[in-house]
Amino acid sequence: MARTVWDSTVGKKTVMAVSGLIMLAYLVAHMIGNLKIYFGAGEFNAYGHWLRTVGEPFMHYEWTLWLIRVVLVVAVVAHAVSAYQLSRRDIKARPSKYVHSKPRASYATRTMRWGGIILGLFIVWHVLDLTTGTVHSGGFQEGHPYQNVVDTFSTWYGNVIYIVAMLALGLHIRHGFWSAAQTLGAGSRTRDRALKTVANVLALLLTAGFIAVPVGVMTGVVS
Repeated sequence: MARTVWDSTVGKKTVMAVSGLIMLAYLVAHMIGNLKIYFGAGEFNAYGHWLRTVGEPFMHYEWTLWLIRVVLVVAVVAHAVSAYQLSRRDIKARPSKYVHSKPRASYATRTMRWGGIILGLFIVWHVLDLTTGTVHSGGFQEGHPYQNVVDTFSTWYGNVIYIVAMLALGLHIRHGFWSAAQTLGAGSRTRDRALKTVANVLALLLTAGFIAVPVGVMTGVVS
């Protein structure tokens, strides 16, 4: 049954919707945590330490964090694979262009695929920069996330990569949230306007919230 569901278009769209909502819930929590940087190094570093001790003593050190990471990796992979396969299926269904042009779609809709690629590349860079420190500038300091963040956004390329990715994220959420609602049956003629409003508000808040961190460093509010 699982294979039958996965092989169907509806099944793949459902996987995309559920995995997307899982990542969205994480992004909301992640943004709130990021904004703690405005309360100073002590509180932000303490927050970073707390993430590794959540669930103790029942959970061992970092076990909860690793559980969250595993869930996120599964969600990202499932989202990307289902999106790719649906795209290939769509291309095979109509290998030639329509004679009559289709109605102009929104900018977010037309950039969903490229936005997904940008976000995928950003995730790799973000992990290598602030989690493993592999590509980090200024000398990565384990256990000092405040200084690591300041180091990253003290470089022009760190700001450019992050801000471009967050703008792509906003567009992705704006279209993706509404699409997920339609796929999961939450959409209707009477609720569509409310769902689109929620999608727009979420996209705006998350984009602004994430970009507020590099802006804080660039303006010297966070230093």
